[in-house]
Amino acid sequence: MSASANGGTTEKTYFEQQRELLIGDVATSLENVLQNINKLNRSLEGVIAVGNEFSQVEGLWSQFENVMSKQPEKEDPKDTKEGAADGSNQQ
Repeated sequence: MSASANGGTTEKTYFEQQRELLIGDVATSLENVLQNINKLNRSLEGVIAVGNEFSQVEGLWSQFENVMSKQPEKEDPKDTKEGAADGSNQQ
């Protein structure tokens, strides 16, 4: 329907009406996607913040592990020397 056939009023065709409805739905969906992405971003920031809080604890455990791994090396030569002196390592 053209504007001249309707006496100067412009009515939208069925296609144009449906297109506007679909565009509105798409816009609403995109807003929801944006909101959910923002929520995900905040959640990830929270997870990273919690992970960063454990960095000091991880450092302490690493130092402890390094100290504990060095001590058996010092004790091993003593054990083999004492065992050889006792004669317990003989076959």
